[in-house]
Amino acid sequence: MTARHPGRAGPLVGVTTYVAEAAWGDWTRRAAVVPSSYYELVAAAGGRPLLLPHCHEAAGGPREGAEEVVAALDGLVLVGGGDLDPACYGQARHRETRGVDPVRDASERALLEAALAADLPVLAVCRGHQLLNAALGGTLFQHLPDVVGHQGHRTAGGEFEDVDVVTVPGTTAEAVMGEKATVRCSHHQAVDRLGDGLVVAARALGPEAVDVIEAVELPGRRFVVGIQWHPEEAGDRRFFDALVAATAG
Repeated sequence: MTARHPGRAGPLVGVTTYVAEAAWGDWTRRAAVVPSSYYELVAAAGGRPLLLPHCHEAAGGPREGAEEVVAALDGLVLVGGGDLDPACYGQARHRETRGVDPVRDASERALLEAALAADLPVLAVCRGHQLLNAALGGTLFQHLPDVVGHQGHRTAGGEFEDVDVVTVPGTTAEAVMGEKATVRCSHHQAVDRLGDGLVVAARALGPEAVDVIEAVELPGRRFVVGIQWHPEEAGDRRFFDALVAATAG
């Protein structure tokens, strides 16, 4: 398979964003924001990052134009953030489910569906990993401490914890990371029932009451990988390198 856009100086990789109250200079405004570590790792891997906001005022709704956006891209990164609306996987909201933005859910799901239809390489990080699972018909544990009996994957909002994971032999995750790794996690939700076609690529090690899935992937595609942890917090470029390499065909 050849590159989608031959002749470019580097692959164009879309990076999704948050919408949040932000301050700069003398101004405080609602803005599209994303930690710079995401797009800097895309750039360091040889890609050209393009930030993708989700629009609450789009005339055709938040899904509008997803196919056209994806047609211009060579790869897609779905970043972390607040919890998905559990209605998208058929559940009522748990008292600990927070930061829900149905507009962001709809916008990013449309981008993901268009990317999958086009066999675009996709790296889905934390919330993105959960979105990938839900979009393919899977479900989530809405509050992981209720299930595993501890808060080792996130002791407090915004905090990151070291979690040991073991990869599944033969997966992209194993090829990228080796058999075992220590990763930076900050999540209180996790994959419960796997989405259609997804396979487990890594699991958490330790005193878990259940088998906590920390990575998934979609076999038969150039590169569709979801990781529950945050490589950008550790400056870990390996999955970004793999994403950019996959854009070559």
